[in-house]
Amino acid sequence: MKDYRDIIIKPVITEKSMNLLADNKYTFVVDRRANKTEIKNAIENIFSVKVDNVRTISVKGKPKRMGRFEGRTPNRKKAIVTLKPGQKIRLFEGM
Repeated sequence: MKDYRDIIIKPVITEKSMNLLADNKYTFVVDRRANKTEIKNAIENIFSVKVDNVRTISVKGKPKRMGRFEGRTPNRKKAIVTLKPGQKIRLFEGM
C-alpha cells in the first residue's frame, strides 16, 4: 500500500476550484494510478475529515513550445472531493 502523502500531490488553487468551496467541494491533483477508494482514504487520514463523494478527471497534457522545440506538459489526474456537511479542510480557509 502506498503512503497517503504519495497519493495526494497538491491542492488546485484556481478561480473555478475556489467557487466549488461554497458547495463543500475541494480539488486536488492526485497520483495518476490512484483509484477513488485510495483517494478517499488518503483525504480522510491526512485532513481528519469524512468524505462523502470523490470524482476524478484525467487531464491530458497540453502541447508547448520552447523556441523551435516542441514538447508537452505532463498528463495528470484531478480529484474533486465532496465532504460531509459540517466538515472543512483548514488548508483552504482564508483563501
